[in-house]
Amino acid sequence: MPERDQVVVTDAQWSDARLVWDYHLMGHEPRPCSVGIGLGSHDLGVATRAAELYAAGYFPTLVFSGGNSPTTLARFPRGEAVHYREHALALGVPDEAILVEPLAANTGQNIEFTRRLLRRAGITVDSVLLVCKPYMERRAFATCRQLWPEVEVVCASEPLSLDDYVKSIGDEKLVVDMIVGDLQRVIDYPARGFAIPQPVPTGVHDAYERLLRAGFDSRLVKNGKPRDTA
Repeated sequence: MPERDQVVVTDAQWSDARLVWDYHLMGHEPRPCSVGIGLGSHDLGVATRAAELYAAGYFPTLVFSGGNSPTTLARFPRGEAVHYREHALALGVPDEAILVEPLAANTGQNIEFTRRLLRRAGITVDSVLLVCKPYMERRAFATCRQLWPEVEVVCASEPLSLDDYVKSIGDEKLVVDMIVGDLQRVIDYPARGFAIPQPVPTGVHDAYERLLRAGFDSRLVKNGKPRDTA
């Protein structure tokens, strides 16, 4: 297998990657919700988008959730949620509007720990606006619907194309690996009780299989261990 910086993604593979990317996007229009939840990851754009949605009046309270994973420790040494909060404060979100959940290590914990935090804070929730990476929208939706079925779930992310996202990350192979890894989770997690099932169109599933065969597999869950892509 070539080193990551030597991998050339072919035109056919880009076509497959775009099919999978588009599938991950839920296409929800932002609408007012009880609370916004920024799901921790390597991507500071999540905090940027959450701050924009707060400023636009979509929710009165913003929770950032996330501790660290092996892929975020160097970038966010004090924890994903802590760094997200600082970024949102710099963008004008008032401190009193932000709650921090600093322990979650995967998406299920993001939802469960945030739910617990909001209950302790006495905040009544009937709808949530989940803010995450673009390719994580569908998995975040499916996870929240499984673990918090009584709330309405709306998903949002930075409005980026796949090409623009690749430019922001700077690594073509890694981005394709990440979107393939998230689709594996969308497919596999319902049977493990982590998420509700999501229909996967045949064309999307075929694209996923071709990308797997081509070696875009560094972000798969392996050996049955539920390790999220950060």
